[in-house]
Amino acid sequence: MKKAIFILGLILLTAVGYAEAQKKTPVTTKRQINQQKRIVHGVKNGALTKGEVIQLEKQQKHINRTKQVAKADGVVTNKERAIIQHKQNKASANVYVKKHNGISRN
Repeated sequence: MKKAIFILGLILLTAVGYAEAQKKTPVTTKRQINQQKRIVHGVKNGALTKGEVIQLEKQQKHINRTKQVAKADGVVTNKERAIIQHKQNKASANVYVKKHNGISRN
């Protein structure tokens, strides 16, 4: 039970940051918000284990860091945008695989 509360707390903290960012959301942020919702849904229905959630959250944080670095100079180039999109594609695929791999926490 404590693990579930910890995981949900971690997800909620991340979701709050995404909700704030959603006010002026570019497509990449909306995508991350959607992926975060998919992760939360996986936790709620038992499709994701604690370890899987931690891995997926790390991947989301890595994407956030990549976005921050890209924005640091004030301009996000097409190459940087492509890199972010590629990372988001991989993250989306990972969420799907982990939710459907037959391993559950129930």
